Amino acid sequence: MSTNNRFLGTTSLRTLIDLPISLSRDAALPLSVQLGDWLRGAMRAGALTAGTRLPSSRGLAAQLGVSRTVVTEAYQQLYAEGWLEGRHGSGTFVADLSADAAPRAPQELPPPETRQVRQAPLIDLTPGKPWVRDYDVAAWKRAWRKAADLLPGGDPDPYGLPSLRELLAEHLRRSRAIAVGPENILVTRGTGNGLDLVALALLGPGARAGVEDPGYRVARNAFAARGATIVPCPVDEDGVIVSGLPSDLRVLYTTPAHQYPMGGRLPIPRRERLLAWARRTGAMVVEDDYDAEFRYDVAPLPALYGLDPTRVVLLGTLSKALAPDVGVGWLVGEPALLGRIAEIRQNLSDRTSGPVQQAVATLLERGDLDRHLRRMRLEYARRRAAVVEILGPVCRLRGDTAGLHVLAELPPSVVEEIVAAAASRGVLLDTTVRHHHAESHVHGLVIGYGSASLPEVRRGCRILAELVARAR
Repeated sequence: MSTNNRFLGTTSLRTLIDLPISLSRDAALPLSVQLGDWLRGAMRAGALTAGTRLPSSRGLAAQLGVSRTVVTEAYQQLYAEGWLEGRHGSGTFVADLSADAAPRAPQELPPPETRQVRQAPLIDLTPGKPWVRDYDVAAWKRAWRKAADLLPGGDPDPYGLPSLRELLAEHLRRSRAIAVGPENILVTRGTGNGLDLVALALLGPGARAGVEDPGYRVARNAFAARGATIVPCPVDEDGVIVSGLPSDLRVLYTTPAHQYPMGGRLPIPRRERLLAWARRTGAMVVEDDYDAEFRYDVAPLPALYGLDPTRVVLLGTLSKALAPDVGVGWLVGEPALLGRIAEIRQNLSDRTSGPVQQAVATLLERGDLDRHLRRMRLEYARRRAAVVEILGPVCRLRGDTAGLHVLAELPPSVVEEIVAAAASRGVLLDTTVRHHHAESHVHGLVIGYGSASLPEVRRGCRILAELVARAR
């Protein structure tokens, strides 16, 4: 076994002497992950204390005999988790987590008339938001330098850049085991844009469109805006209930990879029954591959599109994998349907930005997006574990095997009071109410852990666990 053993030293006010870092090039874990684990362990053990300055990435890389990228990736991960903090012009320091570790005294729920929502600092545990505070800046800038090489064109391709469609087809074949080519892909501006295009192509005034209930309200809004009649379709802990689906639906929208907001993963037998229903009734299934990139301790399930591409349209987006602000997604379908949608796009002058498409193509081509996804899977898994560890003992959790949110079931009588009490202590929460089409039949909190750091998730969940325990 080839092993690097070095000593970490600094020249700051607090000098570290003889702290051995051991990295193995033969280990299964990448060197950056090994380094991050070692530093994290040293901080937990108190060997690296709050305020300690760490070496520069260049200096530590030289000491360990590794590339600077190894150290940079480890530091970026620890920044994302809240272990490290930067001081302008001064370097990288161990963050002070004493406030997070200190136990809170029990606190009764405040009377409604005395509650005041604290403006800052806030811990945002609402769903649907990814981590956007930390990127591989070098990869991001490189992608946009490449995008600058793409000169403005006169007539954008309604299908999207051919090079990006090729790369997306390869990405879907590799990540979702879907046998598609570029002829099956149309580049959109995201899921909302894809839903609108599907509504224009498949629905019309009075057409009946099924949407999961509770479910994604943007789908309801997009279909209703094009004149469709919305039909709420109940879900259970596994996903949409197939046995009760009407036979006169033109379209059914579903999130089988990680149902939003209940968190279920549609089992294979139910997927097969759903497709049999679609073939029997002539309905088209609109599959939103929501949260399919992030799974924990479970094997991936096949996409509905891969099981029957003739009855399914698949929607994907980079809003969770990268950032909502990127504004790139994709629509996967049979060439005839995509041709109809492409014609609609041209008639509406609807397009996806060419430079943005080129930047995304570069991220895919160089493997930068895959590296970002691998890093974020590990990070989200840590946050998910913290949510389960802290909230699992006080309430029933659903949907913790995938995605960026869980559903915490609670008695309806305490939900709003807990939300208000949490807000007064700086924790933002979401309930199931706004995800229902009409009256709520599932009650609880939809807890997102994508946009908060690991220490913030822990603090927010501890506050929530305390409030739940006292309210029940």
